[in-house]
Order: sequence, then C-alpha cells, then structure tokens
Amino acid sequence: MSLAIPRRLRAGLVVILMIAAALTAVVLQPRKSEAAVAFTNPVAQAPYGADPWMGYDNGYYYVAATTWNSQVVIKRATSVAALPGATETVVYTGTAAASCCNVWAPSMHKLTGPNGTRWYLYYSAGTTACCDGQRSFVLESTGTSPLGPYTFKGQLNVQAGNGWAIDGSVATINGTNYFLYSSWVGDLQSLFIAPMSNPWTVSAYGTRISYPTYDWEKVGGNTDEGPYILQRNGQTFLTFSASSCNTPDYKIGMLTLTGSNPLAASSWTKKSTPLFQRSDANSVYGPGHHSFFTSPDGSETWMAYHANETTAQGCGATRTTRIKKVSWNSDGTPNLGTPDKLSTSLTAPAGDPGGSVSFPVSGTRYRLVNQASGKVLDAQNCGTANGTAIQQWTSLGNACQQWTFTKTTSNYYRITNANSGTVLDSVNCGAANGTAVDLWASLGNACQEWSLTPISGGYLIANRGNGLVLDVTNCGTGDGVAVRQWASLGNACQQWNIVA
Repeated sequence: MSLAIPRRLRAGLVVILMIAAALTAVVLQPRKSEAAVAFTNPVAQAPYGADPWMGYDNGYYYVAATTWNSQVVIKRATSVAALPGATETVVYTGTAAASCCNVWAPSMHKLTGPNGTRWYLYYSAGTTACCDGQRSFVLESTGTSPLGPYTFKGQLNVQAGNGWAIDGSVATINGTNYFLYSSWVGDLQSLFIAPMSNPWTVSAYGTRISYPTYDWEKVGGNTDEGPYILQRNGQTFLTFSASSCNTPDYKIGMLTLTGSNPLAASSWTKKSTPLFQRSDANSVYGPGHHSFFTSPDGSETWMAYHANETTAQGCGATRTTRIKKVSWNSDGTPNLGTPDKLSTSLTAPAGDPGGSVSFPVSGTRYRLVNQASGKVLDAQNCGTANGTAIQQWTSLGNACQQWTFTKTTSNYYRITNANSGTVLDSVNCGAANGTAVDLWASLGNACQEWSLTPISGGYLIANRGNGLVLDVTNCGTGDGVAVRQWASLGNACQQWNIVA
C-alpha cells in the first residue's frame, strides 16, 4: 500500500531530507584532531637521545634522557612532530654532595606520597670518572608539573654496602610501589626489586629476580638492565634490556608476573626469546632501554626506546630516541614487532594534534654565536678549499661567517658555508673528544649532518655520526680559537645562538 502525499508536503519533505543529509555529512566529517598525523623518528637526537623516558600528561609529551653531565633535562611538546625542535629545560643540576655527575637513565613517575601527588624523577649518577660510582637517586617536584621545579630527595639505599645500582624505575603492583633496578652479582648484571615505604625510600634491600641465562642476554657481556613495567588487562610484564649496550645486539627481553609475590624470583617467568631486537634491513642497531606511555586519547600504548644507525656505534651519544606503537598478541602479551627505519613515515599516537617546529628556515643565512664568548662560527681566512679549518671570530658581517641549514632526513641538517658552498664536516669522521671540524664538499654522509637541540636560549649542535657537540676549545674567548667536537658538558661554551 502506498500513501498519497500532497505536492506541497512532498516539496517540504524533500527539503527536510536534504537538510538531514547535509547534517549527516557534517557530522561524519572528522574533526581536525582526529585526522592522521605523520612523523618520522627520531623524536630526540644527540646528545640527549639515549636511555629515554617518555610520557604524556595534561596536553604535552615529555622526554628525558641521559646527559652524561651533571644536569637533568626535560623537553616537552604538544605533538611528537614538534619534539625534535622542543627546548630542553634544565630541571636539576647536581653538586658534589648530591650526585654530581654522569647522569644516566632518568625515569619519571607520578605518585602519591606523604607530600600528596607529585612527580618523582629517578636517575643514576656518580663521579666524573665512568662508571663505578653509579648509584640511584630521586628528585621530587614541588607541584604537579613534570617540568618541576624539583628538589633533591636523596639516594635510594637499595644495595648492601652502598653497592652499584642503575636504571631505576617504579612499578605499582596491586597498589604497592616497588623500585626496579640493575646491579651485579659476580659477573652477572642482574635485575632487582625492592619494596618502597614512600616514593624516595625503600624499606628493604633489593632481591634479585632475573639474571642472564640465555645466549641473547650475553652478547658482549652478561647484562640485564633497564627494567620497566608494562601492564594491561590485569597482566604485569617486566621488560628489560639485555646484552651489552656497546654491541648492535642490545635488545629487549621480558618477564611476566605469574606468581603472587613480586619480591620472589619464582613469581617471574622469562620469555625464552627476545621481544625486540636489531633490524639490519632497517639499519636499526642496539634497540633498547625503553619506557612506555599512553597516547593522548588514552586508546594506545607506545614505546620510547633508543637505537643506533650503524653497527660501529655503541653505548654513547650517537643513540637517538625513537617511538613505536605497541601491538598485542591473542594471549594478551605485548608484540613490539620490528624497529622502523628512520626515514619511514609513521602515524602519530591517537589524538596527537600535529604541528612541528619550522626553524631554521631553509635558504636563510644565519650566524652561529657562541654563548660564552660572543664570537661567531667562522671559516678560517675565508677559505674555500676542502679542509678549511673552523674557528670562532668577532662578527665581521661577511659570508664567511654565514651559514644555511638544509634538512636532510629524520630531523638532521646539512650546514653550508654561504661563502664557499662547502659544508660543516667532522674531520675523518672521528669519534673521539677533540675531533676537529672543517669545511668539505658535500658527501651526503652522517659525518656532515647535525642535529639542533634547543637549551638555555641557545642550541647544542651535535654531529649525527659521533653524537659530539660543537665546542670552543678550552672555553677560549679570543679570535681564532678552534671549534672542535666534544661530549656535552652542559656549559655555555657548547651553546650557540642561531641569529639571522
């Protein structure tokens, strides 16, 4: 049976249906924030890209990593695409009385303790000589911002005899906090766990719950370190780094909590094969020392980890921070897959708003001004030949002291002298402190690529091949002082203002 509808009503009905269709079309259009956002790794370069912790809190991603000096630094951005250009904020500088040097492996946790809910930043530090003095320490934020300010709470007394202890992080299991870390038993670097009475105090020495037993944990050294907890659907997984970080076979393994007492080794079951390891096809070596975080919309789990680009790079500042989405197997265990090639375009975590930093501008000429001396980066005698030395000099306003930046891949730049057209080069691709810098024809290699890390109003300019930063020799202030490469020391002699 059909209904007869008057012409006037039919016309009105058509209009209503058209409006409804239009409204439906509007509703089905994705919001800008829901659109897929692309990025490429790394999200943190040298010199602060190793041993990363990454988290998301109140609209920002936060990244902290090993500095090798006395500073603890954190950077933040609203999008992963903006992280490479985000400013490093110095949140703490150690003193001789409060764990001064060799800061490693920061790990941040938002915990509720006697002072309310605060951020606690755990890190390893020791003396200027690497590395026997390393112990575990903790800072407490005065408010609820991951950027602090922070106060020093002290050392965690986790080992009898004030023993060596590194790579600390906190696991909350059934409402109780535990401190996880790595230490030695004989020649076995092992994983330990200690109960906590508050966020800066353990109530007992740590007990060993894992040590290297499989061949894949023993490449270059018997090593289990970098423990970090991952939890989902009532299951608790303890992931860790295995084998020596000086080898390309540094990797990630996993324990599963299968018993009721986290302090008992028998409660943990080790997966017999690695969870995540090198990919020669993708030029990713030594992937490890990781942490996990949740996407902005809360729907995804992501991992932050470090890795190298060649088999020759080891346990230093060449390692960069990369991130990867975690998948899940049918039995509920994590599946980390294969490390991604740096040039691969990836989809950002769900809810990421996108946006990146566009400085420096390609083609614009800049002067590089040293923060300590006020002198500028200069091509010696305006030389144009391969091998021309690099020095600092009073600004003359000429093209010999002007530089352009060309983005290559994965957040690195080729820095070209405006006068000669040759590029800033690490002499002979050296890897040691003191390696000289010169000008050379572009070879397209990593020794001629540089990352920019904003800090203290200036930039650390680090070589992609060796992770060392541009440094004024002995902090000299005169004209003609050589500019070389050195490990980051956290001082103004290694910081440069980039001025158009």
